[in-house]
Amino acid sequence: MSSSPPFASGPLDRAAHRRTDEAWLKEAWSRARVVVVDDGHVLVHEGEPPQLVLIDPAGAPEGERFFLGEEEDGTVYFAVAADVTAPEGTRRVNLRQVGHALPDLPAGLFITAVALANWHSRHPYSPLSGKLTVAAQAGWVRMTEDGEETLWPRTDPAVIMLVHDGVAGPDGRCLLGFNAQWKALGTTVPRFSTLAGFVEPGESAEMAVAREVLEEVGVKVGEVTYVASQPWPFPGSLMLGFHARAEAGAAITVDVEEIAEARWLTRTEIAEVLEGRSSEFGLPFPASIAHFLLTKWLYA
Repeated sequence: MSSSPPFASGPLDRAAHRRTDEAWLKEAWSRARVVVVDDGHVLVHEGEPPQLVLIDPAGAPEGERFFLGEEEDGTVYFAVAADVTAPEGTRRVNLRQVGHALPDLPAGLFITAVALANWHSRHPYSPLSGKLTVAAQAGWVRMTEDGEETLWPRTDPAVIMLVHDGVAGPDGRCLLGFNAQWKALGTTVPRFSTLAGFVEPGESAEMAVAREVLEEVGVKVGEVTYVASQPWPFPGSLMLGFHARAEAGAAITVDVEEIAEARWLTRTEIAEVLEGRSSEFGLPFPASIAHFLLTKWLYA
């Protein structure tokens, strides 16, 4: 398995010093490779493995334009936020569908484009004064039209944790939950995943792990170990991944507003589902850090 979650590493130089160089940006756009992003979706070519569709500037639609970065060989990448219609030989996809199957560079372009587009769409006005804002610095800030206020992209820290009992071997268990929102959508087969929540003001990430687990399933955790992080632009989060140890077989009391059901599941049960030998329940999709945390524990 990979040593890091999807989207957690990327070879692209974001070249922040270029963002205020209007002359360079204009010239770079003329030779750029462009990804079009629409409501969290992009185009990939048909076939496996999926390949991100990158187009020439001349064929790019009108829309807000974001400079994503450049490679050592001088290749430049931009994103444009606009409607995406899949022509023949391509398909419209989101991160959950193909993020795990893309190489680091296109995966990084994909998630950065989505993150910027999402942030811009949510901040047409200043939260301080209510003034209208416009994109500036190649899409990496928004400014009020009078230039008096500058807004930077916001990233909200969230914790996501695999709770386990510390027992080695096939009988070791982890605690997974079936989100109440997923149940409300009419999911026929429950999809169990790791617990998660946002870090609150005045709280460390480790404190947030312990609080969220106690609130959602009524279980106290002891040892909390950081594992890895993953950007997740829905709406604009940085997922901080942890393993958290709890007493074996600790009683579960779910917060029904958050969790429809929670279970202690053995490594054997998890492996049967991941390997396709059981369809009793679903597990996190491969592009997620939840999947990474689960498989890292499973094969430890």
